[in-house]
Amino acid sequence: MKNDMVECSVCHSKLVSPSSKTYSRAYDRHKSRVSSKQKALNVVLVVGDCVLVGLQPILVYMSKVDGKFNFSPISVNFLTEAAKVLFAVFMLLCQARRQKVGEKPLLSVSTFVQAARNNVLLAVPALLYAINNYLKFTMQLYFNPATVKMLSNLKVLVIAILLKLIMRRRFSVIQWEALALLLIGISVNQLRSLPEGTTAMGLPVATGAYVYTLIFVTVPSMASVFNEYALKSQYDTSIYLQNLFLYGYGAIFNFLGILGTAIIKGPNSFDILQGHSKATMLLICNNAAQGILSSFFFKYADTILKKYSSTVATIFTGFASAALFGHTLTINFMLGISIVFISMHQFFSPLSKVKDEHQNGMTEMRDVPDGLRSKDSFINMAAGANEEVKILQTPFGHCFQRSHTDYMFALFRLHIAQGTTRDSLYYPHKGFN
Repeated sequence: MKNDMVECSVCHSKLVSPSSKTYSRAYDRHKSRVSSKQKALNVVLVVGDCVLVGLQPILVYMSKVDGKFNFSPISVNFLTEAAKVLFAVFMLLCQARRQKVGEKPLLSVSTFVQAARNNVLLAVPALLYAINNYLKFTMQLYFNPATVKMLSNLKVLVIAILLKLIMRRRFSVIQWEALALLLIGISVNQLRSLPEGTTAMGLPVATGAYVYTLIFVTVPSMASVFNEYALKSQYDTSIYLQNLFLYGYGAIFNFLGILGTAIIKGPNSFDILQGHSKATMLLICNNAAQGILSSFFFKYADTILKKYSSTVATIFTGFASAALFGHTLTINFMLGISIVFISMHQFFSPLSKVKDEHQNGMTEMRDVPDGLRSKDSFINMAAGANEEVKILQTPFGHCFQRSHTDYMFALFRLHIAQGTTRDSLYYPHKGFN
């Protein structure tokens, strides 16, 4: 295999190998059984994410008093993680009660210890999320809610780059162009949206805003990619058990942040309930629900879908902030929104996925010279981690890339196309799984 291509030793045809890095055999089996229920789940996830993500910056804005927070943002993050831990424990208990006789008990010590060892990587996104949750509050000091939502869409491009570099995921040219359109839409909306003045650190607002924007985009993007990899690499583990570890790590990191704040500002700042209001309680509930929904996105759907679904919330955030707080919907915002939705449609259109589907295991046919035909039918080759690629040659001089049982359908289609009898087909007697 060279340059993500698999060469057939029989006919020397080159076929594109599966591009995405295999997470686990369990997740591979899940991908091969995508059903209408999975599509319905994706719709529910997108709709729920739009509502929760759209409300988040509005609730943060409502939590400010005279342009400042009377509470510690770290305390909100800690209470959010604590709420998610309680939810994970409750759902884990419910799942354990529904277990059938003979299944490995979820609540046994051995199961818990083994799962904790296998999911230790979840500590990385937990730390990054703890940093990102604090940045969400800081960004509100520079931008209005609609602009914060638009800037967060920039994470899609960073996530795509990280997926390509870390997980070797491929994107078509059309999809990269769609991401470029997304950048243009964000830039159009950001024009002349920065407030005047200086920050508390004495830096110009523009400089501080761009620095925070860079961190605000990079940190959660890395967290999302690591989170998706960690959840899918242990696909057989209960998602509620994985969430228990993820949120437990997050609560620990945020509690350490509270201790650090108490050391710097004094013991009075240790009161995690100080300065909270009804708006902050709603914010905590919203953040907890948003985090829980995100874990389902990363394990059962896709990080790109998660971030693109958040762009849909931009319209809701913009109009809601205009209605509630009197923020003006500028022409830049409306143009930016239009470009963002064009980008989203282009990224997920069927035309943009043609090449990507071939790269992810679709049956592909190539003509080869008659002199290169052979009786050998299958050749096992390593392609990625734990993934098997097989090459099938038929008596008609075609080679197929075989993924799971696709070669059977390929033979059937070729039989119909050639108008041959069933007995004239060569059925290999080896290589069946």
